[in-house]
Amino acid sequence: MDFVARCSRRVVEPPRRAGFRAPFGPPAGPPYAPDMSDAITAFLHQVMPLCATLGMRGTRNDRDGVDLELDWRPELCTSAGLLHGGVVMALADSAGGALAFANLPEGATGTSTIESKTNFLRGVRGGTVRAQARVLHAGRTTIVVETELRGDDGKLVAKVTQTQAVLAPKG
Repeated sequence: MDFVARCSRRVVEPPRRAGFRAPFGPPAGPPYAPDMSDAITAFLHQVMPLCATLGMRGTRNDRDGVDLELDWRPELCTSAGLLHGGVVMALADSAGGALAFANLPEGATGTSTIESKTNFLRGVRGGTVRAQARVLHAGRTTIVVETELRGDDGKLVAKVTQTQAVLAPKG
């Protein structure tokens, strides 16, 4: 069973507001054939609605790594057309959270970021930012993830190390 199918059984459908519609869907135009990236993106948007709001896409989601991407858009910027640091951090946190979820120990119900350290190395003024998250430590109570964020030119935009708490069922 693939990761998305396995995790879908854990997820409780989030409450939806009346008339809610995710702002990003399949591209318009010729016939559209969904691929695994579409399934990863749909799952990401279901479990983390902020990812849909910001327009994040998933290209990989398994126990060994999570890769997400986000296109620069003017409405996500701060002064001088720079992608807002909070948006960059949200991309990294989403990748890290998805990876921690994929590495939960048996019996765990979820994960939550309890610490995050970001080093910004350069600004983003256009293109796509790609986040690649990898596990540094997967334990019973915490999971530590390192995420590299790179621009279209392959240069490092930021590096994030975060700790995710492993959530256990109540009782």
